[in-house]
Amino acid sequence: MPPSKPRLLVTRHVPANVEARARRDYDAGLNPSDRLYDTAELLALMQGCDGAIVCPTDRLDAAAVKRLPGSIKALATFSVGHEHIDLAACKARGVAVSNTPDVLTEATADVAILLMLAAARRAHEGERLVRERKWGSWAPTGMLGVHVSGKRLGILGMGRIGQAVARRARAFDMTIHYSNRVRLPAALEQGAIFHAEPEALLAQSDFLSLHCPATPETRRFLDARRIALLPPGAVVVNTARGAIVDDEALIAALGSGRLAAAGLDVFDGEPQVNPGYLDLDNAFLLPHVGSATHETRDAMGFRCLDNLDAFFAGRPMPHRIA
Repeated sequence: MPPSKPRLLVTRHVPANVEARARRDYDAGLNPSDRLYDTAELLALMQGCDGAIVCPTDRLDAAAVKRLPGSIKALATFSVGHEHIDLAACKARGVAVSNTPDVLTEATADVAILLMLAAARRAHEGERLVRERKWGSWAPTGMLGVHVSGKRLGILGMGRIGQAVARRARAFDMTIHYSNRVRLPAALEQGAIFHAEPEALLAQSDFLSLHCPATPETRRFLDARRIALLPPGAVVVNTARGAIVDDEALIAALGSGRLAAAGLDVFDGEPQVNPGYLDLDNAFLLPHVGSATHETRDAMGFRCLDNLDAFFAGRPMPHRIA
């Protein structure tokens, strides 16, 4: 008799290719309706499961981890970020945790450039004028935006995604400045100018793109004091984490004209968005779609399964974080 397959809970509706592989290799419990489970429901569904693919919408704080069924041995999060999981509590329980680095780098970098261009060139305003049939005649001073090519781009956090954004920005003849916990080797810098202190980066950033993780040190990094260090008329882009930005300070700077525009794909407390952004024509807003391509989401799901396959085969998880 063949050995039984590990029981796996997949907490959200994932792409069809990922579900098919999960059904093939596991006794998989799926969520075809994509219902959002609360913590109590999640823990109940995990009863008898050996592992789970979880998502950023699943809040597994220390209290929830302590209540995980004893059968749960491994969690694979369908994300790079892991703020939704208390890793220390998982380590204490002996629950392995993995994430999905690398595979969403290029898609997220694409969206950072999209936000940069759309914010600078007033895409939200222009698109709304056309759709609402309020577009008048062409005018020499109509819909003037901010030139992108040849400007200085500051990148806060020069990891995989930050480096991918820099590669794209060089096609616009932008001068790249960056700040990172550790300076990159020259081969990876490719001429980018390093600033050991993030505050020193800001004065050189006609465009500022945020790519650092959300930590206690970076929470609300971009506050009123640091916004004042940016050049007047700068453009801010955030595809990292909403918590890095002080919303009230950014909204005030956009409303006053101190900043020309912002392009945001992530928000503190999302899917709730600070209502102050909603009436700002110079805020280009997207609903956290940085990794939302068919290819990327398939790759993220496969990476989850690769990690779980390794764990249940007794091999090291390739992308273990706890």
